[in-house]
Amino acid sequence: MPPIRPEAKRLMAARFSRSIAQGALVVDFALYATRLGWSAAFLGVVFAVAVLFTVMLTAAIGPASDRLGRKRFVLVYEAISALAAVIALASHATWPLAFAAVIGGFGRGANGAAGPFGPAEQSWLSGFIERRDFGAVLSFNIAIGFFGMATGAVLAGVVGARQELFLLPLVAALIAAALLIVTPDPPRGAVPARSGQAAATRGENGLLWRLAGLNILNGTGIGLSGPFMSWWFAAKFHATAGTIGPALAVAFAAGGIASVTTGALTRRLGVVRAVVLMRGIGLASLFALPFAPSFATATAIYALRSAFNRGTAGARQAVALGLVGDERRGLAASVNSISVMVPRGIAPALAGVLFESGALAAPFLLAGLFQGAYLFLYPRVFGAHDPSRPP
Repeated sequence: MPPIRPEAKRLMAARFSRSIAQGALVVDFALYATRLGWSAAFLGVVFAVAVLFTVMLTAAIGPASDRLGRKRFVLVYEAISALAAVIALASHATWPLAFAAVIGGFGRGANGAAGPFGPAEQSWLSGFIERRDFGAVLSFNIAIGFFGMATGAVLAGVVGARQELFLLPLVAALIAAALLIVTPDPPRGAVPARSGQAAATRGENGLLWRLAGLNILNGTGIGLSGPFMSWWFAAKFHATAGTIGPALAVAFAAGGIASVTTGALTRRLGVVRAVVLMRGIGLASLFALPFAPSFATATAIYALRSAFNRGTAGARQAVALGLVGDERRGLAASVNSISVMVPRGIAPALAGVLFESGALAAPFLLAGLFQGAYLFLYPRVFGAHDPSRPP
């Protein structure tokens, strides 16, 4: 692992704080909403609206952070997270809770990222990292989020699907805000004109369009299965929060270990090859998951899938941020996020209808087809743009 600057460490610590709360909500929010009488279809619509809300903000925040600085935007996210938690603590009525879930991203498992303000956070962090170290350090940053999610999943099993659960995102937002306030945001100076800049910008834009196209495939696969894992475990195996929490904690911890492993592989194989290797194993696990005969087998397969699929998130961020210069990384992060989130906003509504009809395997199989296409095309599009190579 290359040296990590103190500023980057504080940003990573804020991510860890958020990820604990997000891990707990991944386990318990769907179960809590079901106890309040929400159907799977309505829950899917709430997840979809939450993603679309995130998309609208993300589209503006990434480019704006390139011009205005990153810190202020991430601090706004902490304020919104605190507000959502307060609403959920104050009321269990359907519409206030649905509103809080939309603005707070409850149950979506963002791995500690700052929701729609994630592009500002990513570009802020990248300013403290050398380009050649993107794969290793960003993978480590993702690993921290996974370990926090694992901690939160264990806490969820202890707390249960109760209203007091929302104390976790409130405390997490306050801790993260305290860390961010003392972290400097380097000023964004004017970018000097360069010979051939217009042509370089057109080339970068072409790469970003290709990134968006591939991410649509990936995001659809994620949205068809990810938000419903707690619901699926409960529906198929009659599992409770006390058993689902530890199971997801193992999966998140496995994802953290895999992310560290991916970071090491990026320094040996390159970033793109590391992504293809890890995601290939994750894809095989995804196809096997809906046919698991028992809860223990299902959770073991899910942990394997989580490890090899989610463990590449940092490496994929490295590829996206490495496609452009420093002055456009907020834009690149926004494109990377939006192109995943838009299909993630649509797919849960379809998945909710399929699950509600009793088709407990179909969403996983559809997800596998979309992610298989993504994995086939990824090295063909980005193999020549690996950030581990000299620019």
